Amino acid sequence: MKGWLLILLRSIFMYILAVIAVRLMGPHQPARMNSSHFVNYVVIAIITALTTLNRINLPFGLIALGVWVLFPIALDFLALKSKMVHDLLNGKEIILIKQGKIMEENLFKVRLTGEELLRAMRTKNAFNLSDVEFAVMETTGDINVLLKSDRKPVTPHDLGRSVAPQAESQTVILDGNILDEPLASMGLNRSWLKLQLDKAGVSLTNVFIGQVDSYGELYLDLFDDAIQLPQPKTKELLYANLEKCQADLAGFALETQHDEAKSMYARNAEKLKQLLEKLEPFLLR
Repeated sequence: MKGWLLILLRSIFMYILAVIAVRLMGPHQPARMNSSHFVNYVVIAIITALTTLNRINLPFGLIALGVWVLFPIALDFLALKSKMVHDLLNGKEIILIKQGKIMEENLFKVRLTGEELLRAMRTKNAFNLSDVEFAVMETTGDINVLLKSDRKPVTPHDLGRSVAPQAESQTVILDGNILDEPLASMGLNRSWLKLQLDKAGVSLTNVFIGQVDSYGELYLDLFDDAIQLPQPKTKELLYANLEKCQADLAGFALETQHDEAKSMYARNAEKLKQLLEKLEPFLLR
């Protein structure tokens, strides 16, 4: 067999084998891989390359590849059962800042300088060390930061307010083409979509991406960036209409001279007022 054909066949075979091996070892993002997994992948890549180029005999290469694939898998299963094995393979997280104080001894252990620590804090939007309550270096090398309680952004939970849950937006237009499946999953159809496009004064062929959020609002990004589109106001308009109805009922209660009608209008105006108070976090935030 010719040399180039042998290399071609070996390359195809080893490529398929390497993909299967990586899949068996589980998904690991390169940027968040610990040292043991990184070494495994590097050695697997080297064995695959050398076997492909016939620098290693094929049976020997397959044996070596099997060891570097199956042995780490076995160790990962052991790590699930034993914390000692887990810490031995993956290492342990290192506390860098505790109760607002930098742990200089731990910085030395991880070979981290003060400037590198400050740079890592800035990537977490902690520009002042006085704002940091706790910082830890994970086994992947990532640094996670916990801000002091009085430095954290205020959330609706802190204010005791309810907010609407956010569902995944669905892309219904891509490159000027309507996607029927995500449109149907939102309970919508092409007629609704075309009506929204007509309201915005936009043609389908000029739409790069169109997305519908959980409130039924359509976001459009056009190929022609010079065209300015109005922002969707579905929730605001709904709230305004309910507010107008409440005001009308309150006005009717003041204008009518009929006692029973006055009581009915006032009662329903109050119900709408209470409803608006409950809906305000969902429709105006």
